[in-house]
Amino acid sequence: MSGERVDAAQLIALAGFADASPRTIASEVARLVNAGELGPGQRLPTVRDLAAALGVSPATISQAWQALARAGLIEARGRAGSFVRGAASARLAPRMRGMAAPEDPVRLDLSRGTPDPMLLPALGPALSRVSVRAETGSYQSEPVIPALARVLRDSWPSDAEQIMVVDGALDAISRTLEQLVRFGDRVAVESPGFPPFLDLLEVLGAVAVPVRLDGHGMRPDSLAAALRRRPVAVLLQPRAQNPTGASMTPARAEALARTIEAAERVDDLIVIEDDHSGLISIEADVTLGTWLPDRVVHVRSFSKSHGPDLRIAALGGPRDLIEHIAGRRMLGPGWTSRMLQTILLDLLVDGASIDAVTEARRAYYTRQRSLGDALRERGVAVAPADGINLWMPVLGERSALVQLAAAGIRVAAGTPFLAASDATDAANGMRQRAGGDYVRVTVGAVRDEVEAVADDLASAASHLVAGGY
Repeated sequence: MSGERVDAAQLIALAGFADASPRTIASEVARLVNAGELGPGQRLPTVRDLAAALGVSPATISQAWQALARAGLIEARGRAGSFVRGAASARLAPRMRGMAAPEDPVRLDLSRGTPDPMLLPALGPALSRVSVRAETGSYQSEPVIPALARVLRDSWPSDAEQIMVVDGALDAISRTLEQLVRFGDRVAVESPGFPPFLDLLEVLGAVAVPVRLDGHGMRPDSLAAALRRRPVAVLLQPRAQNPTGASMTPARAEALARTIEAAERVDDLIVIEDDHSGLISIEADVTLGTWLPDRVVHVRSFSKSHGPDLRIAALGGPRDLIEHIAGRRMLGPGWTSRMLQTILLDLLVDGASIDAVTEARRAYYTRQRSLGDALRERGVAVAPADGINLWMPVLGERSALVQLAAAGIRVAAGTPFLAASDATDAANGMRQRAGGDYVRVTVGAVRDEVEAVADDLASAASHLVAGGY
């Protein structure tokens, strides 16, 4: 039916509304969209037509349509009417499209996985000093300004042979994988894990091998099973894992390192660690590089702690590999702006900025604990988490998204975070290990009204429309 207009009678026949409340109407229409019975570009009945057919007020239908729009399922085109939303822009890879939130305003957006701007250190003082301290350098100069290199090395969690700076954590991961992965290679990844990693592996022609998680990150037994498939790399997040918020302990890191050491036929394997939330994590620095110094590339991002638009991350690891990454980068962007590096250096050594990051770490911990406790009191089995995100089990992913949208809250769908086999299991309704239904909640954005937010989240988590989806 894609591209056609569906009238009120047809929609009622398809949906079989159990009642005519805004939430039920929104849920049933969402089920039809999710099942493909309503396709992209299809025009929905007008508010007045459907209201008349169901014998309800136009406000009831308007509320349902608004909830569907907030959930990203339909879009309003003024006098032309409301339509099932089509594919997102091709500038985003498939899973990133699945994460992209509509621009429609909501009361509370907990979908984006970004830091609270109110908790970032002020840039003004650093900007006022950058013109005096910025280094010009030349096109062939070292890619990291020496003073920043010293600060990074002094705080690095292991003795890395070489450290460089790039344009954010994903840039670091991408450039490292491009040096390691060839078409058809396998890469062990967390599932659930960060969707852009999975998109990136597909672009490179690599096969993602899912590794299960528990409250301390990758499970050694699941990693051992993945290593039997001879991956060329293991990609993991040591702290505040996105989306689960799990953080490794030193004991777990050592167990994973010993598992890799004991594995057969993985002599060239490299571990890539994305420590994207390190400075706002409540857990101590940890890396497999303590036990595998020649096999680990550790990435530290400053986006969550100091601001996403700084676009700066550092990566350290074996000299030969890091120099190959730096050499390839010289044929593209060359280096990360030395002015931005100078700003970051200022923020890392300035007392007021250090205090601001410390306060942010405390605030995120308090928000995680408060909302997590409130959800558990309401019977939602969320695990204690680190960082800014929380992984919440729900009876039905799409149903939860629509129910929350009706309450003016947006969260991220869980499916894009699953590696291919796990996502297929979830789509087929198999509730095994990582394959159940979940949503990701950016707890770091919940500044107040914790009890009310917990009420809405718990209600959505337990809701499932007839037929399920």
